[in-house]
Amino acid sequence: MNTAKVGMAATIDAVRDAFLELSMGHFVQPQRLVFADGHALVMTAHHTPSRSTVVKTLSIEPGRDPVITGTVVYSDPDTQFTANAAPLTAMRTGAVVGVATDLLADAGASHLALIGAGAQALDQVRAVHAVRPLRKLTVHSRTPAKAEALLEELSLELPGTALDTASSAADAVSSADVVCTATPATDPLFPAEALPERVHVNAIGSYLPGMRELPEELLTTCDLLVVDEVAAALAEAGEIIHAVQAGTLPVDRLVELGAAVGDPPIARGRTVFKSVGVGCQDWAVARLLSRPSSSG
Repeated sequence: MNTAKVGMAATIDAVRDAFLELSMGHFVQPQRLVFADGHALVMTAHHTPSRSTVVKTLSIEPGRDPVITGTVVYSDPDTQFTANAAPLTAMRTGAVVGVATDLLADAGASHLALIGAGAQALDQVRAVHAVRPLRKLTVHSRTPAKAEALLEELSLELPGTALDTASSAADAVSSADVVCTATPATDPLFPAEALPERVHVNAIGSYLPGMRELPEELLTTCDLLVVDEVAAALAEAGEIIHAVQAGTLPVDRLVELGAAVGDPPIARGRTVFKSVGVGCQDWAVARLLSRPSSSG
């Protein structure tokens, strides 16, 4: 499987369409199964109009290279397709950030701050660049060598972009138009006051109740808070769960991405997209890759 043959722009379009269909009730999408404290995951989604189904199993070991291993199986009445879960997961996670950034970031946004330089990082940058061409990219990682290696890899893809590292997450986000966090953090990565007054933030790293990348103040004061799916966020997004349980974040403030795609909001000030990942994303990318013209 060669995900590069599909391209990020086409993947963003496919994931956008999937979330719109999710909002229309076209998916049966059970809650993700979580085993071994988040080290093993099983996700599935069934698209009723096409009678197609995706099932993904993941093994996640932060100390291992690669961190993510697993398999994706897509089937419909005419096709069965199997793929390596690691690149597909990175691409679908990047693509959903592309959808949210295109929807919520300023039209002229051109400076991305990326916190985290792990397996998800490349496709986070590629997705934001696909919808908001980057003039500047600032990366912060707890392991500076990873940030440098990431920028070296991206230098050929982003020849017109200024590439830099930051010594802290707060410094990285201080002048950004778009922020992406892709870490396994259990405490907020930066204070809300470190952000510009007008910025769009994507948080995709935390996927368990005990994980938190974003400060509570940001969630409770931002102009718009979008999640991939409310039920998934309330079950798995540590930041959301913490703020809701503290009584500072009413559940009715959460806007689902599919609804926002169908009725685009007028975004002002600070906007946030929090994603834990849902099955329709895997379905969208697996379906795209299963097409004969996409096989490599």
